[in-house]
Amino acid sequence: MDWKLELVPIPVSDVERAKRFYSEQVGFAVDHDISLGDGVRIVQLTPPGSGCSIVLGAGSGVAGGSPGSVQGVQLVVPDVAAARGELLARGVAVGPVRHVENGAMVDGPGGAWNSFVYFRDPDGNGWAVQQRPAEGGG
Repeated sequence: MDWKLELVPIPVSDVERAKRFYSEQVGFAVDHDISLGDGVRIVQLTPPGSGCSIVLGAGSGVAGGSPGSVQGVQLVVPDVAAARGELLARGVAVGPVRHVENGAMVDGPGGAWNSFVYFRDPDGNGWAVQQRPAEGGG
């Protein structure tokens, strides 16, 4: 039986601001933006090439949790330096390429599966972008 991760809830304080950030700055596609009444709004976005989406929510509704409480959501890309460049060009405050060496994070690229950049959304939810090896590697 296949078990596929479909949706990750991201709690935010302002759904419209978060939608703009994830769609315009990070580059996620807006799949759904539906208002269900009583202040409930479902905004679902998907990273390019991903089978898993995020859903944005404010308050105790759709996403639950406190804005900024989600940390460590991880995306994988074939070229972390190029991904960092795209994020910077779109105005995202993204850190330098880093890797783990002797148990500590240090600047610069690492080996297979060991190059990362990090960014936060306007509420402080934390994301990691990891470089995956080329097809057939790692």
